[in-house]
Amino acid sequence: MHMADALLSPAVAATMYVASGTTAGISIKRLTGDENTQKLPTMAVASALVFAGQMINYTIPGTGSSGHMCGGMLLSALLGPEAGFLSMIVVLTIQCLFFADGGLMALGANIWNMAFYGCFVGYYLIWRPIMRSRLFENLGPHAAQRARIALASIIGCVVTLQMGAFSVVLETTLSGITELPFGAFCALMQPIHLAIGLVEGLITTAVLTYVYETRPELVRDVDLSEEAAAGKSSKSLGTVIVTLALAALIVGGVFSHFASSNPDGLEWALFGNEESGYSANMGLDEDNFGTSSAASETASSIQEKTSFLPDYGFAGSENPMGTTVSGIAGSIMVAAAALAICFVGRFFRRKNA
Repeated sequence: MHMADALLSPAVAATMYVASGTTAGISIKRLTGDENTQKLPTMAVASALVFAGQMINYTIPGTGSSGHMCGGMLLSALLGPEAGFLSMIVVLTIQCLFFADGGLMALGANIWNMAFYGCFVGYYLIWRPIMRSRLFENLGPHAAQRARIALASIIGCVVTLQMGAFSVVLETTLSGITELPFGAFCALMQPIHLAIGLVEGLITTAVLTYVYETRPELVRDVDLSEEAAAGKSSKSLGTVIVTLALAALIVGGVFSHFASSNPDGLEWALFGNEESGYSANMGLDEDNFGTSSAASETASSIQEKTSFLPDYGFAGSENPMGTTVSGIAGSIMVAAAALAICFVGRFFRRKNA
């Protein structure tokens, strides 16, 4: 769901930068300062795992499309909405600047569409209410917690991806992209992202269930009473962190080679997939669509200079090692940047205190 600059007018792009930037500022201010020995490494490896996970496009059967996880629900369930949102900003910014994934002018919109809903709407309106409810009590404390994690993950990913997809449609409409009529574009975007959100919900469930079974205190809003938590801290914190870090490196460096070649949900809606025998959908020309402006041309020029691994590969080369290097390098960069945000925030909080 990474938008290209051609889908936005400068005015809409600027508005989304303001919205995302304001939310980021509030998030930094509202962080509670609990970047302790547990949260720091968790934030690093979880952010890296989301970066790697976004490299894996999974096929949506019968459509000619594919999807990838966004990760906002996963990060907010582990880190809280504010830290999760800032981590998503790190992921999306690094993707944009160093891998040319998503337009630079559209970065504010991409942050809003892919991070805001999952981290804030998903957490406050779906995750926390479900996790603090008494649903599935008849299953017993342990099974009830697992069931609530699954329910919150799936509903949260489906709902927030629908909101993000609708925002893409709304932003292009407000930008005056006349070749994308609101009704037709919406009719393509919403159903395909419903399927993508369902798969992401299952992936999020699997990761959070693993963390819950090994270190339940790392999952937000889990009941840590003796009855619910007994016998579940089965691994040390270091083991869990190393496991998640290795998972990020393996997913980004190895599994990324097996990602679906089908266009993702947004690309599928715009261009279709006639080459594989599917519909043309909006039927736009991939080399000439949307709108152009001086701002988008400037942003594109900057991206060309900063993206040393464009499209997650070596520039001008089909060498598969480019994908491996991209997955590993990107995961490390995201983890380091997430840690840097924590330390910078801690510095300013101490200064203000």
